[in-house]
Amino acid sequence: MNKRIKKRYDIDVTAANELHTKTFELDKTVEKIHGILFTSDRDDLMYYRGSAKVEINSEEIFPEAYESKLLMSGLNVSPNDRYYSLGGIAPGNFKVKVEYKDNPDTRLAFVVYRVSLYLDVEVRQ
Repeated sequence: MNKRIKKRYDIDVTAANELHTKTFELDKTVEKIHGILFTSDRDDLMYYRGSAKVEINSEEIFPEAYESKLLMSGLNVSPNDRYYSLGGIAPGNFKVKVEYKDNPDTRLAFVVYRVSLYLDVEVRQ
């Protein structure tokens, strides 16, 4: 029997107006990826300054410059409804690549922040 779990992967955004690329290796027990969610220790910076490209199994899920705020969720949303549904895609090569870009914005000065990618995955037991 399989079970659903949430996995977290972090990207440290250490410089303004730069691309931060990270590839995450999924556990070999992952059978399906059901959803994706972006959060940050500075939601305001990610909301106004962030964009990302996401690939799973070398397949583009979100294109370059996709606004990160579209993959965030507010506290007023039920915990069961917070993830962007991917429909249970297969993990393929078990690699998730994220190209996160911090973009200049006059509303907020840059400070170092962390972006977290959460995946709702189904794992084999």
